[in-house]
Amino acid sequence: MGNGQRLRLLSGKLTTVMSFVNPVNKSICLEQICESNYQKLFKLIPDLMRFKATATGLAPHHTTLHLEIIERTPYTLTLELSHCFQRDNDELMEPAVKIRLYLDAQLAEVLSDHARAGVAQVFKDPGLSREIMNYKWRLNYFLQKWLDHCLKKDYLFKAGAEVLA
Repeated sequence: MGNGQRLRLLSGKLTTVMSFVNPVNKSICLEQICESNYQKLFKLIPDLMRFKATATGLAPHHTTLHLEIIERTPYTLTLELSHCFQRDNDELMEPAVKIRLYLDAQLAEVLSDHARAGVAQVFKDPGLSREIMNYKWRLNYFLQKWLDHCLKKDYLFKAGAEVLA
């Protein structure tokens, strides 16, 4: 198996164990994942740039996806993507992945999720480059796998409010 992937036999099937994926050159692999995630986001949400504030992704017999546009600049778009679970008349939004899209470079980078804070909150010392790279790797690898999962469900997104012209 390439990139240090190990396989585990579970229920008669071979599956990749996410925690064991540890590429030798994380910086190159991280850039490739960010490129891939950008493409997958636009495949999942083709009209992403047209949504002004919110959108809802529906797929038969699957949990609703919720998209919220947080910030829009000429070269970036920051959004949050999450499943919307109903629990005791409350909405639970998880994994609440905050993503920054770099439109000119065509990259999508995870800033945080429901369980992990942003890099700046976790690492106050910029000299911890290896730890920062590992942290970013885990966040973005998770997004890659989650987007793969969502793409298999054939979600269709509809604007929650106005659509940009």
